[in-house]
Amino acid sequence: MKKTEQERLEQRIRERFVKAFVTYHLLEDDDHILVGLSGGKDSLCLLEMLAKRAKIDHPRFQVEALHVRMENIAYRTSTEYLERFCNDLNVKLHIRTTSFENNEDMKQKPACFLCSWNRRKIMFNLAQELGCNKIALGHHQDDLLNTTLMNLFYQGRFDTMPALLRMRKMPLTIIRPLCMVEETDIKRYAELKGYEKQEKVCPFEHDTNRTTMDKLFKEIERLSPDVRHSMWNALVRDKKLTE
Repeated sequence: MKKTEQERLEQRIRERFVKAFVTYHLLEDDDHILVGLSGGKDSLCLLEMLAKRAKIDHPRFQVEALHVRMENIAYRTSTEYLERFCNDLNVKLHIRTTSFENNEDMKQKPACFLCSWNRRKIMFNLAQELGCNKIALGHHQDDLLNTTLMNLFYQGRFDTMPALLRMRKMPLTIIRPLCMVEETDIKRYAELKGYEKQEKVCPFEHDTNRTTMDKLFKEIERLSPDVRHSMWNALVRDKKLTE
């Protein structure tokens, strides 16, 4: 029987998801993983892939999810939808609400940095409170390649967000199981699956260096379709995908 487009996409995403966790040793027996669930397509796809994989005997691991609401940033996801989504996957969902102030110590920091810093602080604290040893984030391959360009253009170094990062100051490891999945596949899969879109998107998401690099990367890829594989292979050769 011929597979549907959704079935073919799910298979391709799953295969790259499995290849990533095998290649970079992202999942092991007895892992307790906290997933950062923003409500965007990437984090929803990540949670779905992890929850389905957790039902297989090996490796054996447990998955929980965290959604953080930021009171003073005008983006919002339906918590009712996230609760239904997690219930369907048999995943426990934790919801936390916070905000931040641009105080004297951090007044020079942009809102994106402060929002991310505060959300991750809650995530790190909850992970340790729950006894999790890993935090899973929904960054896909395009995110890693765009970060590489950002580091080259703005920092003068060749580096990216690693697929696996062991924290030095706490007993946690950050993993990015979608690191080999292309964003276009996730976007189309989300459309076919009927993922609900966020009620309000971040007002800063289209006015950042990352957005600029994403546009640049798409233009470079249009001119040279092999650039994705060339950049990825360079990151692999220089061992930039694990720390």
